[in-house]
Amino acid sequence: MQKPELLAPAGDWEKMEYALAYGADAVYLSGRMFGLRAYAGNFSAEELREAAVWTRGLGRKIYVAVNVFAHEDDFQELPAYLRQLAEMKADGIIVSDPGVIALAREVTPELDIHLSTQANSTNSFTVNYWLRQGVKRVNLARELTLEEMRAVRSKTGGELEVFIHGAMCMSYSGRCLLSNYLTGRDANRGECTQPCRWKYSLVEEKRPGEVFPLEEDERGTYIFNSHDLCLLPYLPELMAVSPDSFKIEGRMKSVLYVAGTVKVYREAIDVLWDEGETAFRARLPGWLTELDKFSHRDYSPGFLFGKPGGESHNLETSHYVRDYDFVGVSLQGKSFSEEKQAAEGDVYDRTEQTACGEYSKENKQAASAEQSCTAWVEQRNHFKAGDVLEVLAPGETPWSFTVTQIRDELGSALDAARHAQQKVRLAVPRIFRPYSILRRAKT
Repeated sequence: MQKPELLAPAGDWEKMEYALAYGADAVYLSGRMFGLRAYAGNFSAEELREAAVWTRGLGRKIYVAVNVFAHEDDFQELPAYLRQLAEMKADGIIVSDPGVIALAREVTPELDIHLSTQANSTNSFTVNYWLRQGVKRVNLARELTLEEMRAVRSKTGGELEVFIHGAMCMSYSGRCLLSNYLTGRDANRGECTQPCRWKYSLVEEKRPGEVFPLEEDERGTYIFNSHDLCLLPYLPELMAVSPDSFKIEGRMKSVLYVAGTVKVYREAIDVLWDEGETAFRARLPGWLTELDKFSHRDYSPGFLFGKPGGESHNLETSHYVRDYDFVGVSLQGKSFSEEKQAAEGDVYDRTEQTACGEYSKENKQAASAEQSCTAWVEQRNHFKAGDVLEVLAPGETPWSFTVTQIRDELGSALDAARHAQQKVRLAVPRIFRPYSILRRAKT
């Protein structure tokens, strides 16, 4: 059975790099227009071209979301935008609007078309209809059960994509009007304010002002607040669907979330397909523990085994589970900005960062063999000497160390890394791999 593609979110360039470094086969992203995540970092036209070249050089794929529900005015700029995507050789576009599909087939027939979850594909008749319209891949609606997915697979010949992890919307396949109605920002135009996470109470029509809590809780209730989707334990069952792609949600999530979830699912898919279910089950508890370390709401299998009940909603709070802080990223294998390098006349290259021994810019040698290795880190959250940090890196088991020494770019000792994106040098017991991430357990 062919191993499915692992498809990861890339809200901006950095998240794309980390998704690919941690094992994604493909990434999905958006330009500054026509995507349903208007507040993600997104990509300029030049960045899209560079991203396509970069991912292609790695042997990976890039899919561009054009999944907005288009209005008449959008079609003035859409043809030129689609031609840009075709010229940069995007591996596919993700679309939900039939009009956009028709336009793409007309002006860019060479572009593969992937149907978004917003198109509500819940049966084989719908899937086969879209395949006849020139769609190559269909993302199945998240409201399907496992048996329904298997039935669709048995009756269709095109590529099928399945969401396996991430936030779930209380509206059918993410088509929601709450945000538009309450705030004027349209979720179907990429501007969702997530009002489904707000507190609600009940008001009877003829008793205005009399608020009745839906639960015995003075704060109200979160009646629309669904759990997050996590299908990791059920990957063996999903093998029977013969999916072409497993998709992770989260273009608005952090670098830590993207890297960590991709790492877990990369390992899980490889073990299951290459070594079998017994090996998969043996490692499953460790992977589930790892997924709990990333920002999330309580996990649920969604609709996989039938219509979810109250156990799949959190009626008490919309808060995330955040047991770890994301405190920094390794600069190993990366350099500072070109302007800074030019100003200092120096480049912090990979060799310098990985040398064991305290690095000395004056003689460019290890100053003392007794010193620890050193590593350059970009701060993302406050941390200080004495903190125990955990290192997450591609291709290795997470490990921890205690911060004993922090120095700034001039070599001055610090007691803490306080400033956002501050570049600091740490004494560490072993070298960091490229794209290592530092996190700290909350106390």
